[in-house]
Amino acid sequence: MNPPPAPAPRASPIRVLLADDQALVRSGFTLLLDSEEGITVVGQAADGAEAVERALATRPDVVLMDIRMPVLDGIAATARIVSTRGLEHVRVLVLTTYDTDAHVYEALRAGASGFLLKDAGPAELLHAVRVLAAGDALIAPSITRRLIARFAAAGAAAAVGQERLAVLTAREREVVALVGRGMSNEEIGAELFLSPATARTHVSHAMVKLAARDRAQLVVIAYQTGLVGP
Repeated sequence: MNPPPAPAPRASPIRVLLADDQALVRSGFTLLLDSEEGITVVGQAADGAEAVERALATRPDVVLMDIRMPVLDGIAATARIVSTRGLEHVRVLVLTTYDTDAHVYEALRAGASGFLLKDAGPAELLHAVRVLAAGDALIAPSITRRLIARFAAAGAAAAVGQERLAVLTAREREVVALVGRGMSNEEIGAELFLSPATARTHVSHAMVKLAARDRAQLVVIAYQTGLVGP
């Protein structure tokens, strides 16, 4: 399988905020990110409440957010950041230690744009930061799809129902279902015999109609509404 294409280069550096209660973890990420051209760490936070404060003060493009932190956990901090006026552009990348973390789905539902295991390689982390900064979501890895499926099932009682999908065309429903399965625009295009650009247009229209922040939210909606089954 070919590696995912790199996002287009930016005119200004990607501003990253680190939120983790372990100083050693923050230091390691800072060294890695600051050594990469086009990325700069603009702040650190040792708990979720401080992460919200630092996000307001520094206006980062991406927040690397640990889940388990004191004062305010990463899920609650994510929800506060994405719902705060002036921080609409901020993308949250949730970091977790175990691939069985039951909070991953809740973090995505709270507004995170993706998640990554803490033991991911440097190249994977840097790619994730660039993907989120470009306005996309990190949903493609199979482990992400498996976790979302597992924990979306647990939240099925709170499903919003099929009526939410009434605003979509038949083609847009097909596209959202494929997004829910973790497909990229290129893969969706191949599946439906569309160009990647047309697939992206359908994804964008679906996000607007469903008031989805990004692809991560489309995945959640796909499971909540039953377009994709666990």
